[in-house]
Amino acid sequence: MSLIITDECINCDVCEPECPNEAISQGDEIYVIDPSKCTECVGHFDEPQCQQVCPVDCIPLDPNHKETEEQLMEKYLVLTGQL
Repeated sequence: MSLIITDECINCDVCEPECPNEAISQGDEIYVIDPSKCTECVGHFDEPQCQQVCPVDCIPLDPNHKETEEQLMEKYLVLTGQL
């Protein structure tokens, strides 16, 4: 599953630089996550880094983009040019 930023986001800007896939960007009102780039940090880290640094805990799993660990790893390999 990719992650999603909810409207509890306070635009603190700490999540964007933590994303190794550059999946987080400033949206119209709050930061957003591109599900085609989000691997939940699979391949990079053991835990999603954006969730670790978020001070308001507003980055849950996105129920509209369910993916298995294997799918996330395949996405990681594609995004990093290894596949």
